[in-house]
Amino acid sequence: MQAFQDYYPENVAHCYGCGRLNGHGHQIKTHWEGDESVTRFRPKPEHTAIPGFVYGGLLASLIDCHCTGTAAAAMYRAEGRPLDSLPAFRFVTGSLQVSYLKPTPLGPELEIRGRVKEIKGRKVVVEATVFADGVATARGEVVALQMPDSFTA
Repeated sequence: MQAFQDYYPENVAHCYGCGRLNGHGHQIKTHWEGDESVTRFRPKPEHTAIPGFVYGGLLASLIDCHCTGTAAAAMYRAEGRPLDSLPAFRFVTGSLQVSYLKPTPLGPELEIRGRVKEIKGRKVVVEATVFADGVATARGEVVALQMPDSFTA
């Protein structure tokens, strides 16, 4: 099964967090599991905050890109369109709010689960939770805005 990010057109597939064409980035992959979007990601040793724990900026980045990818997939779903149909939906972050619930251990694969809270015009609000070994360690909300045409012109 292809991930949401696998459908991004090449001119918008370079994001550090989710771009498949960015060899130095996270290259996250997000899928639907029912009404939830799911990304799995294993932090690397360089993602350390203090020994044994994940850097909070990485968690914010994962929430951000997970939610903007979910926003795009949700718009396709809302319009009953396949993910490879044109014009392509791509979203940028209007706002990002992250709450750190407890330290995230470095080592286990992280699971990010998202839910669409609202779709209104060119705006999609998505909430996401990061889990490590089944324990919620961070929660966030992204207001995702449909990317302006001027970004790809």
